[in-house]
Formats: sequence, C-alpha cells, structure tokens
Amino acid sequence: MIAIVLLACLCMGLVDAVIRPGYWIKSLIKLALFLLLPALYALYDRSFRVRTLLTPNKQGFFLALLLGGAVYTVVVGAYFLFRGIFDFSAITGSVNDTLGVNRDNFLPVAIYISFVNSLLEEFFFRGFAFLSLKKTAGRGFAYVFSSLMFAVYHIAMMIGWFALPMVLLALLGLFLGGVIFNYFNERYGNIYLSWLIHMFANFATNTIGFLLFAAD
Repeated sequence: MIAIVLLACLCMGLVDAVIRPGYWIKSLIKLALFLLLPALYALYDRSFRVRTLLTPNKQGFFLALLLGGAVYTVVVGAYFLFRGIFDFSAITGSVNDTLGVNRDNFLPVAIYISFVNSLLEEFFFRGFAFLSLKKTAGRGFAYVFSSLMFAVYHIAMMIGWFALPMVLLALLGLFLGGVIFNYFNERYGNIYLSWLIHMFANFATNTIGFLLFAAD
C-alpha cells in the first residue's frame, strides 16, 4: 500500500512538473492512478473493502459543515490578508501555460475540482492511504504518511505559483488539513465528511481563482 501511494504521487508529480499535459488529460491520468491502483490492490487484499469507505454516515455532518465554512473563511480571508505581501499574479499565467486553464474555461474546471477531484483525493489519501493503511502500518504512521503524501502531492502543481516561503506555508497548511481530514475519517469510518470539508477548501481556492482571473 505504501508503494502504491508513493508510485501514484511520483507519477502525478512527473505529470504536473515535467510532462504538463492539458487539465483534462491530467485528470484522466489521475483517475487511472488513484482509482485503478487501489482496485488492483483490492484483488490482492480482500480485507480492503471499498464499499465500507463509501457508506454514508449522518453523524458529524453539521460539525463538518461548520468546519468547512470555517476553512472557506480562513482561506479566502488569508488571500485578502496576504495579497499585499505575496504576489499571486503569477498563478493565472502558470495554470494557463501548464494546464491550458484560463478565464473562459475556468468554471467547468472549478466545478470538477470542487466535487469530483476532491472525492477522488479523499478516496485515495484518506480511504486508501489512511483508513486501510492504519490497519497494518499503525495509526500514527498512517496519520503522518497520508497527510505528508497529500501535501507533497500538491506541491508539484504549485511550481511557478509562489515564492519559496509561500510554498512552505502551503505545504504546512496542506499537511494540517490532511490530519484534520484523517480525524473525520477515523471517527466516522467513511470519507464523506472529510470530502465535505475538502469541498469547501476547494470552493475557497476556486473563489480566489475567479478573483485572480477577473483581475487579469
């Protein structure tokens, strides 16, 4: 399981930082890595049950909703707080050059990121790399490993977006976010509540994206 997570993150790092295909091609590659590799593992390990991870649980829904709203407020608030300190203007040019995402096609990309991409990442990093991994590798290791891989995975796509201090701050924020997502997965036994919080985080980044494209 550790090897699968490392392999998938390494491949996506190469896709994001080196190959740099268009956004939808990249998304198809990600679907193949984040869905098919765990599916192949399930053929080897019958104890890995996808259905259990995808079983809804209403417990904790309002807490997750409240936390998701707080995450949205903090992320968007941080943008307005730090935009005079850090230069965010390079982001739109970078995503346009590397992914072909621009003002005209940003809306469908934002919708996909918010609803589909967030679910895919929750399934892979929380369902597979945390809930399933902790059964064999231990709770502490699974917490750190899955959160770290979640953070490092996102750094490759940020190359060219920010200066080093902002990248390190983003890395820390992503790691802590992964820990929070893991907590909800562990407490309620599925990925839906962490998906809800993750969705709000993506709403926030997409809001910032709209603001940046509008300013161009």
